[in-house]
Formats: sequence, structure tokens, C-alpha cells
Amino acid sequence: MAAGPYNYSYIFKYIIIGDMGVGKSCLLHQFTEKKFMADCPHTIGVEFGTRIIEVSGQKIKLQIWDTAGQERFRAVTRSYYRGAAGALMVYDITRRSTYNHLSSWLTDARNLTNPNTVTTNDALTNPNTVIFLIGNKCDLEAQRDVTFEEAQQFADENGLMFVEASAKTGNNVEEAFLETAKKIYQNIQDGSLDLNAAESGVQHKPSQQGGRATTLTAQASTAKENCSC
Repeated sequence: MAAGPYNYSYIFKYIIIGDMGVGKSCLLHQFTEKKFMADCPHTIGVEFGTRIIEVSGQKIKLQIWDTAGQERFRAVTRSYYRGAAGALMVYDITRRSTYNHLSSWLTDARNLTNPNTVTTNDALTNPNTVIFLIGNKCDLEAQRDVTFEEAQQFADENGLMFVEASAKTGNNVEEAFLETAKKIYQNIQDGSLDLNAAESGVQHKPSQQGGRATTLTAQASTAKENCSC
């Protein structure tokens, strides 16, 4: 656990999206609590979880919004897409219908997270939101209805990161959340994600360790204070 509530350098906003029953809440619970919820109720609206991780020596707080997959809640959940730095898009490998709906979820993720950004199928044109595709329930291999290869092809064609995972066993759950954070942090470091943008999905809280933690906003503020004009 962190020594204090602000013992981190960044806050990243995540959303988890996908059809009802694919295991979104179970993935969140496995990541934040290291436990599997066997009888997880369907999410009504949105649920929320947090966890502090470390990437490249920087402590990062993940704020994770778990959205309902039912169509009747879409109008509510879509408002939570705005300004998400990371989107975990989940389908169930044992239910092809959940895989077939991925294109619709991907369109929403790209259009609603940063509505002022012009996007195409090339994810590199919209680096503000990192989208990670998760094929959940890989522990149910005997019931598989979607092959790994076709999902990997979908991910490659749409510029997504991809992994099959199991909220039940915990297999690859950490990887999905952490690799998303690493990509977001990389986008910050190479300048493709503007921390000053209102909808970047990232907040910066410089740690007491100093070093490279100063943001452009802090630099601008300091320059203004030192200005004698």
C-alpha cells in the first residue's frame, strides 16, 4: 500500500467496455483485489476501482471505470468515455456474439474518448487513448468459440494490443492493465500525449523526489510567477 493518498506521480483514467456478461467487473475485481467473484452481478450504470502501480520507477494511480454492457445503459455509460487515457475492450472467447460486437465498441471508444480528435482506423492518429483488447475466460478452452488467431488479426488490423486472459485464474489480467499503462506512459515521454489537453485522461502530481516530474503546466506557472512584466 502507498504511504499516503498522494504518493504517486500520475493518475490515469481507464474505462472497461464490452458486452454484458463478458467479465468486465470480474477483471476489475481480480486486478484491484486479487480475488475472483464467482457470482458477480451485472453492472448497473458504472462501477469504480483504483490501484497504484509502478511504471519505469513512477508510481501511477489507475482510476478504472467499469461500464455496463447492456444497451439500455449505453446513454449513461458513454459519458464516462470522455477523457479516458486507456480503454480495455473485453469479449468472451466462448461467445462469438460478444466478439462480433467489438467493431461497435471500438467505434465508440475512438469517437467518444477524445471527441475533438480526428481519428481513422490507424490508432497512431489518436494516441490519446490506448485501447487494449482482452479475450476473457481463456480458462474455458473446451468451450472456445473464437480463435486466438482471428482475434489477434482483428487487433493487428485496428492497431490494438491484445491478450487472452482469465478473470477466474488471474492469467494475464495484470499484463493487460500494466501494458496499457506502460503504453500511456510511453506516449507521455515521447510527447505524443499532451498533458495540458483537457481530455488527455492523465493528471500529473509531481512527487517529492523531483527529477523529471515537472510538467509543462508547472513550468509555465513558474515562468509566469518569475515574470516581472
